[in-house]
Amino acid sequence: MKWRNQILALICLLAFAALGVLYFQNWVVQKPFGIILFVGEGLTAQRMAATRVYIGGADNPLAMDGLEFSARLRNHSADFAVPDSAAAASALATGTRVKNGTIAIAESGASLQTILEIAHKEGRVTGIVTDGALTNPTVAAFYAHASTAKQPQQFATAMIDQSAVDIAFGGGAADFDKAKLDQAHVRVVRNSPELEQISEWQQPRLLGLFAANDLPFTDEVAARTDQPSLADMVRRAIELLQVNRRGYVLVVNAHLMASAAWQNLGERTLRETAELDRAVQISREYAGRNTAIIVCGDAAIGGMNVNGYPFRYDSGVAILGLNSAGQPWVTWATGPNGGKTGASVESSSARDLSALEPAAVQAPSALNSLEDPIANADGLRMEKLRGTIDNTQVFEIIRDAL
Repeated sequence: MKWRNQILALICLLAFAALGVLYFQNWVVQKPFGIILFVGEGLTAQRMAATRVYIGGADNPLAMDGLEFSARLRNHSADFAVPDSAAAASALATGTRVKNGTIAIAESGASLQTILEIAHKEGRVTGIVTDGALTNPTVAAFYAHASTAKQPQQFATAMIDQSAVDIAFGGGAADFDKAKLDQAHVRVVRNSPELEQISEWQQPRLLGLFAANDLPFTDEVAARTDQPSLADMVRRAIELLQVNRRGYVLVVNAHLMASAAWQNLGERTLRETAELDRAVQISREYAGRNTAIIVCGDAAIGGMNVNGYPFRYDSGVAILGLNSAGQPWVTWATGPNGGKTGASVESSSARDLSALEPAAVQAPSALNSLEDPIANADGLRMEKLRGTIDNTQVFEIIRDAL
C-alpha cells in the first residue's frame, strides 16, 4: 500500500511540475509571435536626424523614433575597425564577428549558424525582404556561408537548396537559375499584381523576383510601374508569414539607401531612408502588438552631413543645393563627388549638380566610415537594447526571443 501512495505522490508532483512549466512559458516568459529585423544600410543617428528634417522639418518624428528602446552599436569586424557590409551583416545574423569580405564564416573557417536557420529549427517560418538584390552581401549573411562575399550566383543556389528561408522578396533575378527553381518547386512572382494575388494560405517557398538586379530608386517612377515598394513587400510578407501558428522571423534589408550614398546622391539617400521609415510604420500597423520590431544600421557610409543652419521648419529641397551664402547644405567625406570645391561650386551648372554636394576625398564610391550605427526596438524581450552594445548582441536578443 505504501508504494502505491509513493507512486501517486510522484504522479502528482510531475503533474504539478508540468503545469508549472506551462504557466512559466505562457504567462511568465512571454515571447513575441513575430520578430521583424530591419537592417538599414548606413543608418546612424546623424542619418536619422537628416531624414527627419528632410521629410517634414526638425519637429517631424519618424516611425523609428516611436520605438521604445534604443542603443548605439559597436560594429568593428574581426580584423578592421570599420566593417564592410558582409562582416557587419554577419555579426547581426550570427552573433559572431567575422573578417571583412566573409559571409557567416568564423575565423577558423567553420560555418556559423544564422538567426534564420535557428528560427526555422524552432518551428517558425522565415522571410527576407529587400529593395536590393536577394544575393547582396547584407542579405546573404542571413542564409549563406562563404569565404568571399562576391559570388551572387552561389548565394542564389544556396537560397534555393536550403530551406531556412520560406519567403523572399526583392531583386537579383539575373542570379537565379530557372531550372533550379522549378526543380525545387519554388513558386516565383515577378510583379506587384502577382504579389498581391498570392493567397495568405500560400505554402512556404515563395520567391518574389522584381528586378534583374537592385530595384529602381523610389523616385524612378516610370521604372516602378509594376514593382512593389519596400513597404508593399513588408506588408505582404507579414500577411503571408503570420498565418503560421508558431510565429515567424522576418529580415528586411533597406539597400537602396546605401546604393544612393555610394554615389553621393544626397536627396536619394534621404528619400530611401524615408522609405525605410515608411516600411517600419507599415510593419507596426500590420504586425500587431505581439510582434517585436528592431531597426538597426550596419555601418556608416560616406560621411554625409547637412551643414549650417537650416530653419526649424525647412524640409525637402530647402536643405538641398546651396544655402543663402552660396555654400552647399549637403557634403560628403568620401565618394565620386571629390574635388568639387569652392570655384567649382560657384560655377556649377545643370550638368554638374554633383558640385552642390561635394566630397572631401575622391573615391570611386563612398567608403564606410568609423561611426556607431543606431538600433531602435519595440516589443516583448527587447528591453536589453539599451545604452552602447556590441552589434553581435542584436543576434542574442532575437535568439532569446524565439
